[in-house]
Amino acid sequence: MNTASALTTDETSLSARETVKALCAYIRPHRWAVALGLLCALVGAAGGLLQPLATKTLVDRLATGETIAGILIALTAVVVLGTAVEAFGAYVLERTAESVVLAARRSLVGRLLRLPIAEWERIPPGDLMSRVTSDTTLLRAVSTQAVVSAASGAVAFVAAIVMMAFLDVVLLVVTLGVVVLVGGAVALVMPRIARATERSQEAVGEISIALERVFGAFRTVKASGAEGRETARVEAAARRAWRHGVKSAKWEAVAGSADELAVQLAFLAALAVGGARVASGEIPVSTLIAFLLYLFYLIEPVSQLVDAVSHYQEGAAAISRIAAVERLSTEQPARQLGVLPRQGAAVAGPASVRFEDVSFRYRPGLPYIHQQVSFEVPGAGMTAFVGPSGAGKSTVFALIERFYESSGGRVMVDGKDVQDWSLSELRSAIGYVEQDAPVLAGTLRENLVFAAPRATDDDIGDVLARTKLDALVERLPHGLDAPVGHRGSKLSGGERQRIAIARALLRRPRMLLLDEATSQLDAVNEVALRDVIADVARETTVLVVAHRLSTVTRADRIIVMDTGRVRAVGTHEELVAQDQLYAQLASTQLLTPTR
Repeated sequence: MNTASALTTDETSLSARETVKALCAYIRPHRWAVALGLLCALVGAAGGLLQPLATKTLVDRLATGETIAGILIALTAVVVLGTAVEAFGAYVLERTAESVVLAARRSLVGRLLRLPIAEWERIPPGDLMSRVTSDTTLLRAVSTQAVVSAASGAVAFVAAIVMMAFLDVVLLVVTLGVVVLVGGAVALVMPRIARATERSQEAVGEISIALERVFGAFRTVKASGAEGRETARVEAAARRAWRHGVKSAKWEAVAGSADELAVQLAFLAALAVGGARVASGEIPVSTLIAFLLYLFYLIEPVSQLVDAVSHYQEGAAAISRIAAVERLSTEQPARQLGVLPRQGAAVAGPASVRFEDVSFRYRPGLPYIHQQVSFEVPGAGMTAFVGPSGAGKSTVFALIERFYESSGGRVMVDGKDVQDWSLSELRSAIGYVEQDAPVLAGTLRENLVFAAPRATDDDIGDVLARTKLDALVERLPHGLDAPVGHRGSKLSGGERQRIAIARALLRRPRMLLLDEATSQLDAVNEVALRDVIADVARETTVLVVAHRLSTVTRADRIIVMDTGRVRAVGTHEELVAQDQLYAQLASTQLLTPTR
């Protein structure tokens, strides 16, 4: 995994205090349900605590010939009731744990979809997806079971110790000496579980990254005969996850068996010392039997405590990885000094755009993409951006949409800095067709209304006719409700571009941004859509990045960009005569005009 682009271990690590604080934040909304589960666990533990005392009483009565029927009936009732209450408590805790996971996933997904583009580009999507899926799953155990197990185990352990002290202090000292000795050894193991679990979760993230890489270019992988190499890449990540998972399982097995070992050693020690005390007449045999029963009873609370610590170590790794996502910056509306008129409002009209000495680079230390870029688009009409690859044309659109913030200068929309508009209002006024013209998995209708969910059937029918998609709808077996496949795999490149244009037009934007939106269209459809765009430009500000001369010559103004600067502005005729770069592009890179 490229740790330079993913969230690294150093970024995700939390201190113990921060981990506990984050855990409490997850539990707090469900504290009463957790308290109920804890109460039920304690009721079940109380039933177990009564059994050794009842056994001692039963043995004493047998020695004196008294009846034991009442004790047996009462003991049976306590066992049945305690089991039922424990079962109900377990259900409450499992349900609460699922609620904690749901809340964490909702929070993460909501945050991920509000990541700035720059942050999203820095982190592999597969790594983020693994945090939403596998890491939140680990949160289930630590959020409720670990808390309740620790609390109920501690209470039951202390109660059992008190009862054992009541029976015989000497035997208790022997028992605690063995338990403390083994417990100290277990404490050394717990950090290893945490490290192994965190490495395992990172490796699971690598698997997601590798799969996302393959599925994002599936045809290319097959055409290149690279299935074997990519399979090996995924298998390598899977082996790393297996290796760290096995290491975690090894230490968990050591910790899990330690509680039983402690009780067994304590039993042997108590049996030896207790036998000697019975033989010397210092304690009756019933006391030794009750003490040994309490000793075996300790297996469960000690096991609960060990499990709680193990779950905490696993959950701490997951909480750290989830917290790293929650620390990422998200898009928030900036100073809301003004509000763009909503689409469809009476005062709405074409939006003006002005760049004032705008500079931009992705990060400090990287070269500038824009250097003092200045131009003005007053309103309705078509403005085309042309220039060599890498000149910064598409970045103009990204800065208008505030996908990135400028490093210097100002980007103005309707005379106000885009920093002063709320993102929702700014973007609601813009229709954007990006270069790849992505189509989302789902139906054709869902893709068309993606940016305008309240569009009517008449609106859809009108835009289908204008973009020449009505024939596609008639051809599909389920019409508008036909699935388009993953990333529009069931459509041609030209069909995907027309769907993207139709989606933008349905929004009835005040400004339309087209980034090489007709590059994959055949000549007939290109001419038809060119006329549609020209018609839209009469009432809307249209900005287009184009490589085809047929599109450029119809623009009201052309902005020539080169190496991050505006080189020239004018009409096609003016620029052919006045700008050498544009004249060269028009004669070589740009295609012959379509007439």
